Amino acid sequence: MKVTYDKLKNTIKNALKASGVSEEKSELMAKVHAESTLKGVNSHGLNRIPRLIDFINKGLVDINAEMELVKSFGSVENYEGNLGFGVINALKASDRAAELAKEHGIGMVTLRNTTHWMRGGAYSENIADKGMIGMCWTNTESLMPVWGSDEISLGNNPIGISIPSESGNICLDMAISLYSYGKLETTRLKGEKLPYPGGFDKGGNLTDDPKLIEESQNLLPVGYWKGSGLGICLDTMAALLSNGLSTYDMDDRDGFNCTSCSQIFIAMNPEAFSTKEENEKTIRKIKERVKSAHPTNPGLSPRYPGLGLYTRKEKGLREGIEIDDKIFKKVESLGEM
Repeated sequence: MKVTYDKLKNTIKNALKASGVSEEKSELMAKVHAESTLKGVNSHGLNRIPRLIDFINKGLVDINAEMELVKSFGSVENYEGNLGFGVINALKASDRAAELAKEHGIGMVTLRNTTHWMRGGAYSENIADKGMIGMCWTNTESLMPVWGSDEISLGNNPIGISIPSESGNICLDMAISLYSYGKLETTRLKGEKLPYPGGFDKGGNLTDDPKLIEESQNLLPVGYWKGSGLGICLDTMAALLSNGLSTYDMDDRDGFNCTSCSQIFIAMNPEAFSTKEENEKTIRKIKERVKSAHPTNPGLSPRYPGLGLYTRKEKGLREGIEIDDKIFKKVESLGEM
């Protein structure tokens, strides 16, 4: 089924308010979740609301908590998340990183003991919308095997990188696995197969069946051993720079769904050593070369990161947002309780 952006946002907001969340926080959370759904990332938008409300009801997220400054050092600040809403903590952290970058040329905010931030690219995009280059990542509990093992021992550790441009920001939003669990879920719900094999079944065979990968929890890392190594480094940096928990600390606490995770938000001023006009010229050339590269599939031009997000956003605003009707009705009912 399809719904308008406003109907989607208000439905999510009502469900959060019915769970005791304040008007201000419900509005902010609903906007982020609706925006993710609008851009086609339903798994970290509408589809997460029932689980989030379940966590609220179980006391796993403190709806009244606010993040607090612990230490600062020049253009770097460290915050305690107090297990508040991961989305709101991440928005505030990315806002602050951008402010620091405007003052110092570069700014970094590190955040510990927070909760799931949902779609990671939302925060690097938030920084880019303020004219800064954004790079943000989080660690998670172990969700996949480290390369060379069949044991769940590596966080999926999503990272977002966004570069501002008047012609549309370049936005990379990725996890360490070739496909996130959210992508597996949405593909399975549609009754579809993955475009490429994304993991192994319980027999150790590569497969494009999302259900079999969910059952085995043996996701394929991007770049095989290189992706595995990147995941380890992202986790280590997040834990050290925030003075927070690593993947294995979360595992030892039986953590799940990024509870008490560590996050990094970096903003960089792209005009520190150049002009806006020079930067736009560079970005324009990069975009043109990418899009004009000879396609392997006739009629489908290569695209730069983020182009799909904005294309889906424009289509959703114009034609309505495609959602799972069962999940939408569930969220609607949560707003009526």
